[in-house]
Amino acid sequence: MTQTPDRAVARLAWTRQVLGDDTLTLASASADASFRSYWRTRHDGRSWIVMDSPPAQEDPRPWLEIGARLSAAGLHVPAVYAQDLAQGFLLIEDLGSQLYLPALNDSTVDALYGDAMDALLRMQRDADVTGMQPYDHAFLQRELEIMPEWLLARHLGHTPECEEWDVLESAFTVLLHNALEQPRCFVHRDYHSRNLLIVGAGKPATIAPQMSNPGIIDFQGALIGPITYDLASLLRDCYIVWDRVRVEAWVESYRHRLQAARLIAADVDRERFLRWFDLIGLQRHIKVLGIFCRLCYRDGKPGYLDDLPRVYDYVIDVAIRYPELAEFVALLRRCVGERDLRRPVAA
Repeated sequence: MTQTPDRAVARLAWTRQVLGDDTLTLASASADASFRSYWRTRHDGRSWIVMDSPPAQEDPRPWLEIGARLSAAGLHVPAVYAQDLAQGFLLIEDLGSQLYLPALNDSTVDALYGDAMDALLRMQRDADVTGMQPYDHAFLQRELEIMPEWLLARHLGHTPECEEWDVLESAFTVLLHNALEQPRCFVHRDYHSRNLLIVGAGKPATIAPQMSNPGIIDFQGALIGPITYDLASLLRDCYIVWDRVRVEAWVESYRHRLQAARLIAADVDRERFLRWFDLIGLQRHIKVLGIFCRLCYRDGKPGYLDDLPRVYDYVIDVAIRYPELAEFVALLRRCVGERDLRRPVAA
């Protein structure tokens, strides 16, 4: 996000006023794929984060409302110390900068994902979903349609013909049916290694529940939706890949935990649950193929193209295992060919 001088001045002035310190400064902490940005400052011996969420582009109220639901369920989300909704400034807890992604490796992943799946189960079991919007057919359909517009047409220069639209719509129907047949629960919608932080080392959750690992961010888009969605976001992360056998073992373990918590029926067997997981992950990755291209061409963020090959490989690897998606796989392979997906095209 490009910061205007006026907004930078207003953000600093607000922070100084809230903390009562005319000498403090702000340094960029991070920016996400939206218009929202985060700024770090130090005051009174501790670190603080200012979230800048311009109301015209990124209304901060959904972030506050969803964060309150997660906090009430015992999840570790940033505490809010001050807010100015008119300007879109929030003073929040600094969860640090230890993202999951750079810390994940073969020796750490079981423990870190163990914490993340503990938190996910609590989220699905305990988060209040009263009044939340549904992740329904229309919403899922709109997400899938991002891919033909931005990957195929804009990035690859291929406008699908009528019979190719039939192939796309047939595949999308399979994915939509899979999504809508699953039990519904709270869905974060971006539960992955760039939105989870390592926090609370040495402070057991039973002693300090708000210090428990992981710290969870970027939850403002939460909806009520398919129970395997966040599990797929975590285990088939767009930014890191694990061996299929290992992923499926985690999936099977989580199935048993959901059954013990009575969040899925006892007769949901391994094959059915894995299909739920595979195909909801496929829906997500098809959407992401389009979103990463849109971030490049519409929003001026070409760095997301670097992750396209990984996401494309996920799509092919999963879809090829389901015969009803064979034509869809063939269509994508024809469109991509030998193309380096990381290279942007001219306007």
